[in-house]
Amino acid sequence: MLPTLRGILFLLLAAPLMALATWLPVFKWLAWGYIVVALIVFGLDWRFSGPVTRFDVRRIHEPRLSLGAENPIRLEIHNRTARLINFEVRDEAPEQFQIETRTLQGQANPRSTWRGQYHVRPLRRGDYHFGDLHLRWRSPLGLLLRQGRIPATEQVKVFPNLLDVRRYDLLLRRNRLQEMGLRHSRMFGEGTEFERMREYLPDDEFRRINWKASARRRRPVTMEYQTERSQNVIAVIDCGRMMQSPVADIAKLDYVVNASLFLSYVATGKGDRVGMMTFADSVMHYLSPKQGRGQFYRMLEVLYAVEPQPVEPDYRRAMSYLAVKQRRRSLVIVFTDLSSGTSMNALVGQVSLLARSNLTLVVTISDPDVYASAHQKPQTSQNVYERAAAAQLLDERRITIETLQRRGVLTLDVPANQLSIAVINRYLELKGRMQL
Repeated sequence: MLPTLRGILFLLLAAPLMALATWLPVFKWLAWGYIVVALIVFGLDWRFSGPVTRFDVRRIHEPRLSLGAENPIRLEIHNRTARLINFEVRDEAPEQFQIETRTLQGQANPRSTWRGQYHVRPLRRGDYHFGDLHLRWRSPLGLLLRQGRIPATEQVKVFPNLLDVRRYDLLLRRNRLQEMGLRHSRMFGEGTEFERMREYLPDDEFRRINWKASARRRRPVTMEYQTERSQNVIAVIDCGRMMQSPVADIAKLDYVVNASLFLSYVATGKGDRVGMMTFADSVMHYLSPKQGRGQFYRMLEVLYAVEPQPVEPDYRRAMSYLAVKQRRRSLVIVFTDLSSGTSMNALVGQVSLLARSNLTLVVTISDPDVYASAHQKPQTSQNVYERAAAAQLLDERRITIETLQRRGVLTLDVPANQLSIAVINRYLELKGRMQL
């Protein structure tokens, strides 16, 4: 319980009476009488403000929070009293989260529910804990602030970012995937799997006309095909030390995990078999390619706990393992980093071998800080050295990418915030061209 400014001023009104009492003793009794009345008023104000149990307070959020995303945390306060309540509520959110505010202010009408929300941005996957809720409200006369603690401790899991998956589902149902920056994947008139028949259009190929159906309908009918299903798509994820370096406070590995899961969701929805392998100096996890949404959730459970390791990646061991496990031609998407010269040489050699029997795509995250340093205008001698070092890194990166391309390996080098959409679009492009 705390006095408000109004309460303090109410008590301070006794001060002039006490001052006058030095000349006129009668004011002393008036001052003490005022203080007694003030204390009685304070007591009644406290009594009628009610305990915290007269409020029902709860926290509402998704069972799984998404990494790196603005996750809404909703608070509800049900006022069971018969008067208007002005209050302040503070939530004990995990300290490791980025939080816009921990305190919300509001006003709840008599016997009604107030709803508010704030957002948290987790920076790492894992298990975290919310603490209790703290409510502070004004007494009826506004002389006091009462406060109470509402037990609300709970564990919350931070998973890879699933918000893109939910948005994809929503836009897919509305046929508005272009709003995410995704291209259409079905190439009507191409492929070998029959899709449907429709009326002939002037630019259709004659070989696509179904003459029997045209005769029955007495007008030209064209057969449409879609790209093949049941193809293998395997995400190979480097969990070496360089994948721990952050971009906008999020580790590169976490961007890769988000992109891999989004790819898994889209590809299983297209009928393809999706698999996964994580590795550092040895293979950490392997899931053989399978169809169906169940495979997406299996990948989610594995990738939820994967962490970067403080070692260099062993590409030879990883690619040899994959070659033994997977003999069918597949689209193999290798997510890695090109910041280490020693590792880049090993990457080129091993991925080039993999590309002989698979369609191989190497995906890397470009570093905006390195690019900015390489193109800055030097102001000091330190800037000159930084610019030279950054330019050398970019040059080595460019040479590695060009070498991979000459050896038949596809490449994709994009900023972290564009990774998921860029990977999905490349997958859809390759599938549409029947390159898988």
